[in-house]
Amino acid sequence: HEVAHRRATTTTTDMTGATGCCCFTCVPTGTVQVIQQCGKFAFFAREGCHFVNPFIGQAVAGTVSTRVQSLDVSVETKTKDNVFVMIVVSTQYQVLSMDETRLYDAFYKLTDSKAQIRSYVFDVVRSTVPRIKLDDVFESKEEIAQSVKELLSKSMEGFGYQIMNTLVTDIAPDARVKQAMNEINAAQRARVAAQDRAEADKIMVVKAAEADAESKYLAGTGMARQRQAIIAGLRESVVDFQESVDGISSKDVLEMMMMTQYFDTMKEVGTQGGNSTIFVPSGPGAVAEASRDIRMGLMQGQAAQIGRGA
Repeated sequence: HEVAHRRATTTTTDMTGATGCCCFTCVPTGTVQVIQQCGKFAFFAREGCHFVNPFIGQAVAGTVSTRVQSLDVSVETKTKDNVFVMIVVSTQYQVLSMDETRLYDAFYKLTDSKAQIRSYVFDVVRSTVPRIKLDDVFESKEEIAQSVKELLSKSMEGFGYQIMNTLVTDIAPDARVKQAMNEINAAQRARVAAQDRAEADKIMVVKAAEADAESKYLAGTGMARQRQAIIAGLRESVVDFQESVDGISSKDVLEMMMMTQYFDTMKEVGTQGGNSTIFVPSGPGAVAEASRDIRMGLMQGQAAQIGRGA
């Protein structure tokens, strides 16, 4: 679709009629043909069929495409941190075909529009990217594309071209740089994951310790309440028994209750399944021995308290 100078002999058709010889040219849609007369610009032939008179020196000098054209430019440059990258800039441009003055400039002022655009893209990219670090280049794609578009628009408008859009379509560092960047990112993510796992383990340990402390506290509270209830029950039982039976002391009542508790314990040990073997005294004197041991323990405890008080 580039502007091309082609001779009239390749684009005109001769037609011989009764009145003599005449020539015409058919212009396809999306193009404009430039007609010259004796080497001088004559007029533009737009889409359709146009009469060209070779006898007065008219000929088709070339064509101009009015379609939107695209040009991809690959630029190798280095960043601020001395990393070489390949940047691909895609430029969409079009001839200002509605203005014949601009159309004239596009055909006669500029020989190779693609080479001109490529030069401007190289200039802008190689003057912008060296001021940016590699990590920031990926975030500055829009700024780079906008800078290229602004310069191209100002420059190419004088040649009859309109810059439609510019896009930075690819930023490709060296393969070893890519691998290093991926390894850095992977290491950072691994460190964050390790910190998260350690924090989770810490929370689990702390929560387990808190739960164990709470469990022990509740177990101790329950045991204390149980003992208080047992003592209160024993007290009431002793008082009731003394009131009901005359001539019996508290000691006799406690020994009787301990015997009852002893036999109940023996019964539970024998009837509950899954119990380990336990050897306990089973004779009648076992209760008296247990009672004597308890009394001795209480008396020793009271003696120790009196000794500390003295």
